[in-house]
Amino acid sequence: MNKAFTKEEDLEDEADEPEPQGGIGPGEKNYMTPTGAKKLQEELYQLLHVERPKVTEVVSWAAGNGDRSENADYQYGKRRLREIDRRARFINKRLRALVIVDPTLQKGEQIFFGATVRIRTEDDVEKRYSIVGVDEVDVGAGKISWRSPLGAALLKARAGDVVTYRTPRGLQEVEVIEVVYVEIV
Repeated sequence: MNKAFTKEEDLEDEADEPEPQGGIGPGEKNYMTPTGAKKLQEELYQLLHVERPKVTEVVSWAAGNGDRSENADYQYGKRRLREIDRRARFINKRLRALVIVDPTLQKGEQIFFGATVRIRTEDDVEKRYSIVGVDEVDVGAGKISWRSPLGAALLKARAGDVVTYRTPRGLQEVEVIEVVYVEIV
C-alpha cells in the first residue's frame, strides 16, 4: 500500500522498537549464550505462530461486525498486531546479528563473555554474576550484560583483581574472587 494513504499513527508504529540501554548498534554482533538465543527464537515463534494467528482471527471477526470506528475489538486487535509485528522485526534484527558463545566450551582464568564470576563489594558482600548478552539481562537472576558498567569493568580481570566501575552513586570497587565457565540457564 502506498504510504500516502496510511494514517500518521500507523507510520509511527512502523518504526523499529527502540534499543534497550546497552543495545547493539548497526553492524555490531549480538553475542548470546545458547540458552538466551533459544529463548529469543522461542519468543519469535510464539509471536508469529501462536499470538498473531489468534489476534488476526479476532480482527477478522470484529471487522465483520460493521462500523470499525467504534469497534473496540477491531481497534485493539489492529494495535496488538502492530505491536506483534514490531517486536518480531526487532527480534529478527537481533537474530540476524547473533553470535552464540557457549560458556561450557571456554576455559581460562580471565573474564570474558559467558564467565560466571563471584565478586566481593566494598561492603564485604559476595555476589555472583554471569556475563551475558544485552538481550539476556536479568539482574535478579545474576545475569548482567557484558556492556553494563560492571560487566565491562570485569572483562579481562582475573581472580584477585580489584576493578572499578561507575554507578549513579559514583565510582565503586569490587574484588574478583572466582571465575568459572559453566552453563548459564
